[in-house]
Amino acid sequence: QVQLVESGGGLVQPGQSLRLTCEVFVDFSRILFMGWHRQAPGEERERVAIIANDHSTHYADSVKGRFTISADNAKHMISLQMNNVKPEDTAVYYCQAGVRASGVYWGQGTQVTVSS
Repeated sequence: QVQLVESGGGLVQPGQSLRLTCEVFVDFSRILFMGWHRQAPGEERERVAIIANDHSTHYADSVKGRFTISADNAKHMISLQMNNVKPEDTAVYYCQAGVRASGVYWGQGTQVTVSS
């Protein structure tokens, strides 16, 4: 079983920044991709950003230019730097990892609330 532990959520004002981190407890060489998804109340879960094992990235149009996903292989961790946040960024953010010969795993989620 692969465990993912997220941290960094909280309450932030519009226009401010927030950084989410996700630590994955597995041999990082087995990771095919990792990413962040989010789910707002009453909405379906949507993909926010993905980083592959070659460090290529993909972002949802709604966060391009504001959010940055990065990976630290030595720390077995990925981060999501969220800049210029908006009220519509309010959601539970979930970390996801695709692991070779094992499957896709999810973290427990961390709440991000953007409000003045």
